[in-house]
Amino acid sequence: MGASEPRHYARSVRLGVLDIGSNTVHLLVANARAGGRPTATTSHRSVLRLMRYLQPDGSISPEGVQGLVDAVTAACERARAEGVDELLATATSAVREATNGEAVIAQIEEVLGQPLQVLGGETEARFTYLAVRRWFGWSAGQILLFDIGGGSLEIAGGADELPDLAESVPLGAGRSTVRFLPHDPPSTDEIDALRQHAMSVLAPVAERFAALPRPDHVVGSSKAIRSLAKLAGYPVPGWSGIDRMVLPRRELKDWIPRLARIPADAREALPGITADRTFQIVAAAVVVERAMKALEVEELEVSPWALREGVLLRYIESLEY
Repeated sequence: MGASEPRHYARSVRLGVLDIGSNTVHLLVANARAGGRPTATTSHRSVLRLMRYLQPDGSISPEGVQGLVDAVTAACERARAEGVDELLATATSAVREATNGEAVIAQIEEVLGQPLQVLGGETEARFTYLAVRRWFGWSAGQILLFDIGGGSLEIAGGADELPDLAESVPLGAGRSTVRFLPHDPPSTDEIDALRQHAMSVLAPVAERFAALPRPDHVVGSSKAIRSLAKLAGYPVPGWSGIDRMVLPRRELKDWIPRLARIPADAREALPGITADRTFQIVAAAVVVERAMKALEVEELEVSPWALREGVLLRYIESLEY
């Protein structure tokens, strides 16, 4: 496996996208061909929550680094077992911003046996926007995208293949939980402090996005948003008879105090809340609701495609017909 130079395939190729994020190390395996729609065959996830391993100096602790190396090793073994031809490995905000990030990246690359693509926040937003644009199609018109991960919140907007504006802010669900919601369950004062902080960070971002045309579709594309939509949203008829989920801001806001009263280990009993999201789902709900408020959005549609699919789609474009 290796992804240093794109190869040209006249047939279908088996690609693996390894997303080393702030919450999980996630391998997506898909069959792809030039000009075709990628078909996912395997999804393998290791839950890390790297934000728990950040030390006061901003470095990832030795325990966190070892957990990361173990998760990447397991993902590489799975990729080999799945017969992956090319592995596209990316890392996002937690690794990118750690003070010992260079050393951590070197260890990851040793396991991978190839370079690791470390995505900047704006690049992350652009890849995700590409996936959403391809999923919804050109007829969707002007799109406004929200994507929340463990370390950052990405917002992008535009009417073309690439967004006219793409930004990343440090309001990820894991980061916000560690900094503002240290108690389980969190207090009302902690929730209020996160709300106020989120609005102060989002205010200048909202001003810049206000210069774009009003969106025809507002889309959310992360696992956290999909979970929140199952909890507080509702399905509506979609394309080809497949239901799509819609998340209204009012219902999301109403759920926040209820979520906050429930201990993390009990949240898994709620609709849509998976074990890997119980720790940070309250912060995700607060940040997403505040982002919708700041950008004057009353509801958003959920996209099943996000960053991993964007990385996959961009690579497919390099394949020769």
